Parts: sequence; C-alpha cells; structure tokens
Amino acid sequence: MRSRVQTAAGCDIVIGIDMGTTATKVVAYLVTGEAVAQASHGYPLDEPVPGRAEQDPHAILDAVFRGVREVVEAVGSSRVAGLSFSSAMHSLLALDAAGDPLTPVVTWADTRAAEDASRLRDSGSGLALHRRTGTPVHPMSPLVKLIWFRQQEPELFASAVTWAGIKDWVLLRLAGELVVDHSLASASGLMDIHRVAWDEEALSRAGIRAEQLPRLVPTTEVLPGLTSEAAEATGLPSSTPVVAGAGDGPLANLGVGAVRPGVAACSVGTSGALRVAVDRPAVDPNGGVFCYALTEDRWVTGGAINNGGVVLDWVRSEIAGGDAGLSTAQLLDEAMTVPAGSGGLLMLPYLLGERAPRWGGVARGAYVGLTRSHRRAHLVRAAVEGVALQLTLVLQSMRQADLPIHEIRATGGVMKHAIWRQTLASAFGESIGFPASPEGSGFGAALLGMQALGMIDSIDVAADLVPVAEVTAPAADDVDVYGELLPVFERLYGALLPANVTLQEISSRLPLAH
Repeated sequence: MRSRVQTAAGCDIVIGIDMGTTATKVVAYLVTGEAVAQASHGYPLDEPVPGRAEQDPHAILDAVFRGVREVVEAVGSSRVAGLSFSSAMHSLLALDAAGDPLTPVVTWADTRAAEDASRLRDSGSGLALHRRTGTPVHPMSPLVKLIWFRQQEPELFASAVTWAGIKDWVLLRLAGELVVDHSLASASGLMDIHRVAWDEEALSRAGIRAEQLPRLVPTTEVLPGLTSEAAEATGLPSSTPVVAGAGDGPLANLGVGAVRPGVAACSVGTSGALRVAVDRPAVDPNGGVFCYALTEDRWVTGGAINNGGVVLDWVRSEIAGGDAGLSTAQLLDEAMTVPAGSGGLLMLPYLLGERAPRWGGVARGAYVGLTRSHRRAHLVRAAVEGVALQLTLVLQSMRQADLPIHEIRATGGVMKHAIWRQTLASAFGESIGFPASPEGSGFGAALLGMQALGMIDSIDVAADLVPVAEVTAPAADDVDVYGELLPVFERLYGALLPANVTLQEISSRLPLAH
C-alpha cells in the first residue's frame, strides 16, 4: 500500500473531486477545512427506455478534467498536494483490452435487472450474500447487473475483458492504474466485507473471474502521478499524487463530521441516504441495512433511497413546466403555504424505483388521495413529504437493527430551503443539525486525501472541522400529522406492488413516446 507520502513544501491544498449522478464538483480545501476554489460541471442521466439509467463515461471524464483545471487555475498548481476522489456508488461498465468502454455507465438508478434481483433473493442465497458482501440484492448492485448482461447480452458479456465502475475508469485515465477502492468494492455485491477479498460465490453467479475486476486497494491508496493526458488536461505536474478515495455515501458521513459512534448523516442530493459510522463490518440478521467501507477500521451502515432531489426536478419540469419563469425556490415557497400533510395527499416518490428499507426491485411513483381541491402547491409539498417519509422508514430500519443514533446531521443541495429542513425534522421527530459546508462528499474526499498524504493525523478531525451551523427542531403539530401518515405511506408500497409488477411488464413492451 502506498500512503502517507511526504508532500512538497508549499503544498497546502487537497482537491476533492466528487463525481455525482448529475454533476462533478471539484473543490480545493486547506487542512483547516476552508474551501478556497470550486467548479462544477453537469452531464445528463440518460433513460433511453423505462428502467435504464445510463451515462456517457467520456462526459464524466471531461467534467473531471475541466473542473480540476479551473480550480488549479484559481489556486496555482504549486499549492496542490494531491487529488482525492468521491464517486456515486454501484456503477458498472464493460472495458475492452485497451481499457476503452464497451458500454455506457450503468448507474445505481438503473433497474433493468429487477427480475434477476428477485430471482436471486428468492433462491435462498440472497440474504447470505447480503450479509457477506454488505450489499443488498437489488437491481442497483453490480453483481445483479452482471447477471443481467450475462443472460441478456451474451456477446457483449463475452467480449468484455474487464468490468469496472466509473471512478475506476477515470482513475485509469487519470493515473494509469486500474484499481477499485474497498469502499466502492464493498458496494458492488462482489466483495466479502469480512475478508476484504472478492467473494467466490458472487463471482460465480456473475459469471466472471477475479482477474476481470480492478485491483482492490484501500481508500487511502496513493497513486504516484498523472498520465500525460491528465497532466495536460488539468494543468498539474505529472508527479501530482492521486488518492483513490471512496464512495460518496461513506464520504458524506466524513464530510459532515458524522464519524463518531451514534452520529448519523443524512444526505439528500439527487438521491438520499441515512448512515452511521461503525468500527467493524456487519449487516443486521434481517438484511435491512447495507454496510460499506470508509477506511480499514471505519465502516458505515444504513440505507439509501433512489429518489431525493430528482423528485422535485421532475415536479418542476413536468408539473410546473408551463410556468417557465418559476424558480425551484419559488415553487417551494409556494408549497410552504400548504399545511403539513398536503391536504391528505401522499406521493410515493419512486420515480427511479426504490432501495431501502425493503430493497425490492419493483416500485413506481404515485400520487394517492388526489382530489380536485388539490393545487400545484399540494403536489409539490407532497413530493417533499414523500421523500422525508421514505427516509423516516430508513431511520426506523436502522433502529430496528440496534444501531445507536443520538444525533443526526444533514447535508445536500435541497437542504438549502427551509421546507426540506422542517419537513425532514418533523417526519423524523428529531432535531437535525446542518453543517455550514454543504459539500459533504467532496470535503470527505479531501479529508481522506489529507490523511493519506500525511497532512492530518486522522479523519477524526472531521468532527471538529465541521461545526453545526443551524439546528432545526421538529414542529410538534407536524410530528403528529406525519405520525398518522407514515403507516399509511408504508402500507401503500405493498398494496400497489401487484399493479406495479404488471405495469412494469407491460411498459417493457410499449414505447415511451412516438
């Protein structure tokens, strides 16, 4: 393992690169936690047919290169001690012998393998795999995606020399080595989290060999320099160290200072999650939570949901689309005029399927309880409440797994608006702290890089570097409303499941548009 390298004099900045679902954010940090420069570049999440959610890997690589170059131009290349990465989890793409992509990036939101996930769960091996690998058997899992490719695209599957995640491929282009960190590997469904090695049964079910996967490395692994392509694209010296980094979920905990026992991190960006740090890998007996690596002695366990801010993006585009001048903030302001409960309207926010806490493969969005008296403001508020209620179910599952939680910190782009903060606190029935810095995963990547490069002694400094800037307490009346709605919301998943299974089968044969 190459880590704890000596940084050159004057190198006081680590650049955190957060490769998200809809954009890559690049931020330069000092060891004090101060952000001194940043850039962001977006890219689309393509949905060519229902159930598929793909991205162009070259667009993501370009966003990384452009963002790093802009930040380097702002701070000066001589100050950069290294780069460190965060990435959205569960991605998969096939590579040829030259390391070039044979497929788009198949993202966490892709549900094409729903039937394969159901069969594997029903086979009797699903729960055992979940307990060993830390990853629920779900369409998001690269293990299940590999099963789909093997069965549905056998020629492509046979021609693939390597299977990797998007960060693995970006690191190959950036630093010339094909590696996967233990964090993203622990989210693949292919690695035994107790042995920190590829799981033989998982590989067998996927139909691949260990040699077809990137080399496993710790999250603090330091790759010694940049390729000539990357040096030219970023404006950095070829000797610039690159820290492998980790998945965005575990790094979000680090980035908001939730690294001590009992402190949970709730992040809501495009998707959402609730996680708490633990000192050893474990999954509860019922398989209600995931368990992913952060460092060699720190793991995070909890649950993720597919639908966070993406729900509001859809509402703004498709429901409020006729009012081109209305901003997202104005739409949420309008929703705040409606009392909690949205006049008895519930939204199941499963636009991209769903993950925790049920980990089922088939879920579709729905408005339930809609009447003529409901207005746009009700539909918008119900969307926010649907996300909050789903996260509340995740919180319940974590407590049922005996995970101690005595403090919750939240971050994510949507949390800038008061309605999200208040709704989440009231749905949880708990006060929520909001750190001053909104860039949880990117800052987490930078802190991990600082530890790997010897600039800080431990990532535990995160708890002191990330103060809580604001605390939102639950509103008592709203807590009562959400307490009444939650069991109804929970029952609707099962009640609509038979219809959703049939609709998914029908929609697979129907065009989405003319």
